[in-house]
Amino acid sequence: MVSVRGVRRSFGTGAATVHALQDVTFDVAAGTMVALVGRSGSGKTTLLNVVGGLDKPDAGSVVVDGTEVTTLDEDGLSRLRRESVSYVFQTFGLIPVLSAAENIGVPLRMARTPVAERERRVALLLDLVGLSEHAEQRPGELSGGQQQRVAVARALAASPRLLVADEPTGQLDPETGLEIMALLRGVVESEGVTALVATHDPVMMALADRVVRISDGRTTG
Repeated sequence: MVSVRGVRRSFGTGAATVHALQDVTFDVAAGTMVALVGRSGSGKTTLLNVVGGLDKPDAGSVVVDGTEVTTLDEDGLSRLRRESVSYVFQTFGLIPVLSAAENIGVPLRMARTPVAERERRVALLLDLVGLSEHAEQRPGELSGGQQQRVAVARALAASPRLLVADEPTGQLDPETGLEIMALLRGVVESEGVTALVATHDPVMMALADRVVRISDGRTTG
């Protein structure tokens, strides 16, 4: 599903240059969950951004679901993010004025999915993340864990092939974080999605099919 070869990414110039990624090479098999593990500043977020098409590397190649991401123009990248790749961040990123159901349905509205199909998909996802009874509540009326569940459901709305999650439990207490990690493990199996998850949580590492460690911009595992 994901093939990264010889990826490099630096920021700044001269003595101030930061080598965020250095000759990174690894693969993610379809239908698996891979935990990307490393301390703060190790390059995790940069690597996720490059894989998901939010940033371009200085060198190397990234292939996602058969598409060479690093050669896409803006239209191609938009299509990739709309059809193949979805994101979950630790800040939730929900729209405050919309209900849980409406937030989940946003990607489907953008894709102009017919109303009946959109409503069916939203209902299915609300049930999947255990929030059917909270469909009409807005983010401010939900707990942090519930908001992250909505964010996961929204990321799955358009049936992506790859789910990229950057520290999805970073703002949650340990018990709630465990629930979200178990949910992500479950959606990999029930939705057939592939997941690349940046984390430092040992429980997430245990739930993953594989652990890739990153340190000073270099990966192992």
